[in-house]
Amino acid sequence: MRVLTAEELVSAEKALKDYFPKSLKVYGHIFSINRCKSHTTEVLVDSWPDFKTIICRSSLKGYRVDAFTKDEDNLRTILKDTDVLNWSGFFLLGGVDFCHLNMVKEVAAYRNAPLYLAAKCFMMMLENPDHLPKLPVDRVSGSRITSLNVSHVDLVNKAWKFGGDESGARIIQTLILNFPSCCIVDESGKPVSWILTYEYCAMGILYTSPEHRGKGYAKTLVTAAAKSLQQQGYPIYCFIEEDNEQSYRLFKDLGFKEVPDYRAAWFRLNDDIPNKLIS
Repeated sequence: MRVLTAEELVSAEKALKDYFPKSLKVYGHIFSINRCKSHTTEVLVDSWPDFKTIICRSSLKGYRVDAFTKDEDNLRTILKDTDVLNWSGFFLLGGVDFCHLNMVKEVAAYRNAPLYLAAKCFMMMLENPDHLPKLPVDRVSGSRITSLNVSHVDLVNKAWKFGGDESGARIIQTLILNFPSCCIVDESGKPVSWILTYEYCAMGILYTSPEHRGKGYAKTLVTAAAKSLQQQGYPIYCFIEEDNEQSYRLFKDLGFKEVPDYRAAWFRLNDDIPNKLIS
């Protein structure tokens, strides 16, 4: 495996479009890097230009790895027989096609690394943002829809399911500073509902304060965020955990479509936090 150069990353972005939707998460990382966003990710490839596997390694929060492969045996060999990953400590293998579960279990056992399933998600894509509803200005004044800023990091981090600590604050700050976000503020200017964009370009971290739920804020923000992403040339997609029926209905009602026969899985390896042990 070797790291792609800046010129090769431009070509990789184009090449990965041929393998949507399964390549979309790795594509999102490269999309961001190519637009000079603040990024802690390096992109490795087994060969170039005739690649089979692309791996993104990031230290933005702990040690996170994303991978796309056209050949499961190739990815298996890379994980088992190379030092591309540090198997001595914790890392998160994120957004991997769940069809690779048995292979990941095999490699984890070979590496003597406890394997936990952290999340299993639908991928939802919006192909035509032009069909989104008009922003409901009758419910929320347009002047109250704005972007998050660094003064909101602690507020967002405390509400984030995977945040609450210093590393969570760092990732939230990076996302707010470098990627699109939308929020609705109350009369005092405090955000009461928000949505961010991950460094791999997926919409996420959607949240509304309990006392403001049921007002249509989430629908408003998803609509506003999707239109903003479209204008800036971003892919428009998200991951929704299988048991999150409310979010699934929200995005589906707005025109997002579930990618059939595909699930994205997040695996935690060498973790000391209780999860669902699968190997």
